[in-house]
Amino acid sequence: MRLMPALGALVALIALISGALPRASAAAETAAEPVAVMQGLDKITARVSRFDAPVAQVVNFGALSIVVRDCEKSAPEEQPENAAFVEITENRPGEEKLPLFSGWMFSSSPALSALEHPVYDVNLLECKGALRLPRPAAPAPTKPPGKSPGKTAR
Repeated sequence: MRLMPALGALVALIALISGALPRASAAAETAAEPVAVMQGLDKITARVSRFDAPVAQVVNFGALSIVVRDCEKSAPEEQPENAAFVEITENRPGEEKLPLFSGWMFSSSPALSALEHPVYDVNLLECKGALRLPRPAAPAPTKPPGKSPGKTAR
């Protein structure tokens, strides 16, 4: 009878190794998103800009050209995290483009992998689903010509 618990443990171990039992995932689940929301700082003017960078499209910030190659967002039930693979080049007039940065940026740790530049700072804020254009303002309701409301004739 003492063999039964040991045999059960052995069967469970073999099932785990063979993949029959569910295993805890080592990596958190992420979803690819088509747009990275970036923030740029011009250190000369102290102007902070927030801009959308669609994946695989060139976005300019000052003298920088920014291309986001991939943007991943963690699952809603996981710890919030956004990561984007970004390539940044500097455009100097009359010169070739100078590669400045190529790597992953993380929204939760902007200093972990940051652009080092004397004039500009660029970091990732979030990855999102699609570009959202501002809605046009609704036209003001027009009043019919004639009497003003709330007054009566005598």
